[in-house]
Amino acid sequence: MKWLKRVLIGVVVLILVVIIGGVGVFALEATVGPKATDFTNVSYIAEDGTELHAYLTQPEGEGPFPAVLMVHEWWGLNSEITEMADRLSEEGYVVLAPDTYRGQTTALVPRAIYLRLNTPEAQIDGDMLAAFNYVTGLENVDSERVGVMGFCYGGGVALRHAVENPQIVATVNLYGETILDPTAFGALLQPDAGPVLGIFGAEDQQIPVSEVEEFTEALNAADIENTVTIYPGVGHAFVNPAGIEAGGAPAEAWTQITAFFEARLQADAVSES
Repeated sequence: MKWLKRVLIGVVVLILVVIIGGVGVFALEATVGPKATDFTNVSYIAEDGTELHAYLTQPEGEGPFPAVLMVHEWWGLNSEITEMADRLSEEGYVVLAPDTYRGQTTALVPRAIYLRLNTPEAQIDGDMLAAFNYVTGLENVDSERVGVMGFCYGGGVALRHAVENPQIVATVNLYGETILDPTAFGALLQPDAGPVLGIFGAEDQQIPVSEVEEFTEALNAADIENTVTIYPGVGHAFVNPAGIEAGGAPAEAWTQITAFFEARLQADAVSES
């Protein structure tokens, strides 16, 4: 019995060491690690008076250009998202990538989960509206040609913003949270609402294929123009700079996204000229 007691005490001590060590790592990263503001270059004010930050990238020329709000993954705003924003901007868009965590970013999964769960949804939605108001206030932006997209956590945020903002005319949800109730699509239910593009992976353990299929059924039941693609052989978060460069599903998905935005945000300008 003594040895068993010692083993149990050892296990408890080990668990405590892991917990304390994890907290220490979190605190160290939060104190001396990168901040989201390391990757931003513009600021504007939230409804509650907080100064918000974002990364803005613009094509050459005077415009007016269509614009896209690009929402980061659950890691927070980082260099990968700014690279994706630059890549999209090269296609002829003003791209604004807002920091929806208000300064926090991480490379640690536990802290990403913490940020994801402890950032109030109402605050995120309000900050997204502030980002929309900022980008549409720029002189070189056509406020009638604005889309929204997001990756993972950001995909759900992007979809929710389109539901709440009738001025969004094109929405891309990359493997983010879905809506399964056909009556819950808000502004997307309006007759002149823009289309929705969904990008998902067949091997995704966070957003299973069954949920994606229900999402598609809900969009169709709500009579929302949509294209939902499930790419075989890939899991979660497969669209990123390295993946696009390597080819395959990530590159195909990126081509699908740019073609989607071109058809909705660029073609309108051509038809009006």
